[in-house]
Amino acid sequence: MRSAVGALGDLGETIRTAECGLAHAPAVCGMTERATELRVRSAVIAIPEKTTAALNTYIVTLFIFGGVVLLTTWLPLVLRRMPLSLPICCIVIGASLAWSGLTLLPRTNPLTNMGLAEHMTELVVIVALMGAGLKLDRPIGWKRWIITWRLLGIAMPLSIAAIACLGWYILGLGPASALLLGAALAPTDPVLASDVQVGPPQTGEKDEVRFALTSEAGLNDGLSFPFVMAAIALATNTGSNVEWIGRWFIVDVLWRLVAGLVVGWAIGRVLGYFTFRLPESGQIAKTGDGLAALGFTFISYGATELIHGYGFVAVFVTALTLRSVERHSVYHEELHNFGEQIERVLMMILLVFFGATLAEGTLFFLVDWRVVLVAVLVLAIVRPVAGWTSLLGCRHPQAERIIISVFGIRGLGSIYYLAYASGVAKFQGIETVWVTVFLIILLSIMVHGISVTPVMRWIDRRRGVDPLKPMPAVVDGGR
Repeated sequence: MRSAVGALGDLGETIRTAECGLAHAPAVCGMTERATELRVRSAVIAIPEKTTAALNTYIVTLFIFGGVVLLTTWLPLVLRRMPLSLPICCIVIGASLAWSGLTLLPRTNPLTNMGLAEHMTELVVIVALMGAGLKLDRPIGWKRWIITWRLLGIAMPLSIAAIACLGWYILGLGPASALLLGAALAPTDPVLASDVQVGPPQTGEKDEVRFALTSEAGLNDGLSFPFVMAAIALATNTGSNVEWIGRWFIVDVLWRLVAGLVVGWAIGRVLGYFTFRLPESGQIAKTGDGLAALGFTFISYGATELIHGYGFVAVFVTALTLRSVERHSVYHEELHNFGEQIERVLMMILLVFFGATLAEGTLFFLVDWRVVLVAVLVLAIVRPVAGWTSLLGCRHPQAERIIISVFGIRGLGSIYYLAYASGVAKFQGIETVWVTVFLIILLSIMVHGISVTPVMRWIDRRRGVDPLKPMPAVVDGGR
């Protein structure tokens, strides 16, 4: 045995010396081996050093993302007593990250990354629309929703016309670009308006201000789309006006709206059957899983868009129809709560990007006195006057009508419309349109975000409700 081990040792030594070409100099070969080993080790160690910067950026990004998500969860509780809103905080965070010099965020200028801007805003808007429809306790009807129909039928067209005129006369935009500006800014935002909307399903709130602003935001994002399509048709038209107007009315108004309404209702009925009407052991509601809200949203939106209908309209109608199938089920709360969490995370991401884009400064090099004037007029004159005009003759208290008229918050839906239209057609002065919309969104978030808490608390006190006390849930009437 001892001789065998010795033989193996001699063989190994011979191989090592032969490999280094120094069979008669084992000491030199050993030194060469150690040097080679050191070089290999140093090379292995050097590889991660080349990627350390990228790895650190990724880790820091995860850390900051986690912190912002945690703030998104915690800040609403803190801000209940303060004249401040979560969107303002997200914008400040995004601007701070951009100014810090850390390359943590991708380039978010919508003029150079239009596809990303379109799809991200599209996603957050449809999730918000599902949540807005689910939280409305009031059944749809002409008289019950009369204030909503007034805002949609009078205030929105007046706003589109007024903003288009401002773009034409003050900004010097062409007809198509001016109409696009009006169509993009006319709808109120279901994402950023959460502070002025009704609470979760079955909270029993009878506040007309919150109901009006919630229902308006749920429908006008879809109903303003025909005007965006009119701007696109005007920008791409090469024939007579009669031709494009006729096609626009038949396809973009009648067909797309009817498709959105019908498909949204049909999918809501079908999903409502599977959720509440199947044998009890097979009902989706029995899972208690709010994740189904995302499935409902994407099915409704995707099916409607496949037949060229307005998916925004369909998603909101689907949510309303789901509520009507089993109005008092506690499962609606699960659907709403999960959807709201997803909405808040998406909103946080978009507003951080929005703040970073503002801090980058590329868009705001185009700001001049005309853009500032239009922004102030839209927020201080156009929406309040259009809203007040639409509510003339209503029996609601004057204070409530004023608040409804003023709190027409502009937001992420406007970015979606601009990104969508810019990707389909070329508009004269589109940079001016973008910077005007961005400035109006920023001012709307700042002004409304600071004023919404004290104003809504004042409304609650007028109703005899403690604004800091959660609303009691309505007793479940069936599941």
